[in-house]
Amino acid sequence: MSEKKNKLIHHFLEQSCRDFPDKTALIHEDVRVSYSDIDISANHLAGWMIDHGVLKGDRVALIMENCLEYVISYYAVLKAGLVVAPLSYELKPDGLRILLKELEPAIIITTARCERVLNATDLDDIAIKAIVINNPKLDWNSSGLNVYSWNDVANSHYADTEPDIVIQATDLASIIYTSGSTGKAKGVMLSHENIVSNTNSICQYLCLGKNDIQMVVLPFFYVMGKSLLNTHFSVGGTVVINNKFAFPAAVIKQMVEEKVTGFAGVPSTYAYLLHRSPLAASKDKLGSLRYCSQAGGHMSGQLKKELRLAMPEMTQIYIMYGATEASARLTYLEPEKYEKKMGSIGKAIPGVTLRILDDHGAEVLQGETGELVADGSNIMKGYWKDPQTTEKVLDKSGYHTGDLCYQDEEGFYFLRGRRDHLLKVGGHRINPQEVEDILMETGLVIEAAVIGIEDRLLGHKLIAFVSPKNDTVHESNLLQICGEKLPKYKWPSMIRLIKALPKNANGKINKDNLLEILS
Repeated sequence: MSEKKNKLIHHFLEQSCRDFPDKTALIHEDVRVSYSDIDISANHLAGWMIDHGVLKGDRVALIMENCLEYVISYYAVLKAGLVVAPLSYELKPDGLRILLKELEPAIIITTARCERVLNATDLDDIAIKAIVINNPKLDWNSSGLNVYSWNDVANSHYADTEPDIVIQATDLASIIYTSGSTGKAKGVMLSHENIVSNTNSICQYLCLGKNDIQMVVLPFFYVMGKSLLNTHFSVGGTVVINNKFAFPAAVIKQMVEEKVTGFAGVPSTYAYLLHRSPLAASKDKLGSLRYCSQAGGHMSGQLKKELRLAMPEMTQIYIMYGATEASARLTYLEPEKYEKKMGSIGKAIPGVTLRILDDHGAEVLQGETGELVADGSNIMKGYWKDPQTTEKVLDKSGYHTGDLCYQDEEGFYFLRGRRDHLLKVGGHRINPQEVEDILMETGLVIEAAVIGIEDRLLGHKLIAFVSPKNDTVHESNLLQICGEKLPKYKWPSMIRLIKALPKNANGKINKDNLLEILS
């Protein structure tokens, strides 16, 4: 890698454009576009933004589904010395306004899909210089806002070359909001250095190269989805966008047709591939699939075993762990240890130091449980406009993940749940993940989630939600198995069968929505 490539995020695109100008960088449905075309369009858009009065460090809100326009806009914002703030395209007006008010973006870039929500959002007290919409459908003439068509802007007559903007590796590059499933969403501030260092590390342990073709079903506004884009653009690979995961058979079909070498998902992604798609039946057709990677939360041992059986024998499976605050990744379990260390999150990725600390900040002994604390050049600068919360998780020791963890005699890390997710039931502290794993081990369910609801006598009582594999599964079957395998204080008070567990846009189970089902 050249020195420039290791400095700024958009250098990934620029370097690959120089090395492989005519190579297909992105595939999305009928769209196939080269590195050169993406880079030129990004330069045009960056020039247009600079000409419209933005200043270095201004925020640009990016509210788009995965598409070519998203990729061009993302790198254009960075080229212009601006800060990209990717937001979920599933936000409603009230939630969107809260984030836009906090970000104070100079520009909003969006699509027709999100246009009505944006139009219904109160923007009167937010100083927005311009809104750029891909294929706008509404009449914005009476809005008082400067609204432009994305096609007109991207095809404007600005220089094909890179903008002459001085950007430092330590400059803020992106504000990525956490899902907010445990409270208020927090804007994680990541510098160019944070993201570049993490990208280089991921490329190293996944052995990525120019021949890799990555299937992306995760949204780019999610830190894991964005890392798939940056890692493959950094090595001159190809990214295949598929936004139709609701039809997983179509995803498998395209993986075969495009000779995809890499696939990434969260636990629910693999649950649905295993039970709602012809993955196992297509095993012999996936001869190009070099590896799969999983992050985004705990995946049960049962799912891991089923995945290994369904995948081609030569396909390597990487279990990974990280956080938005770490620019995506902190650990990985090498494929050779997949079965022997199935419950482990592996070891630290290159460039990251991990320690397990007690409540007083001292390292615990091997085998003892404490909080996992990470340090490295990938760790965030802090939370946007929230110094108090920043101080709670960042100190001289590094980033306090909030995850309880222990290390075995071979140096592998094992999570024991989150501090803030432990539930007190009748005087016992319970990790809901233990109950979820027992339910998954029955082989009767696709997914399981356990939540606690307040109880006057017990403190909390456990409610389990499961997605059954078929109509023959009953609550009584599952309760009986829990009674056989768990002590009484860990028994769910109730098991609810639902067709599909509610998800955030990034594919993670939304436990707040489960509470709403009960109300």
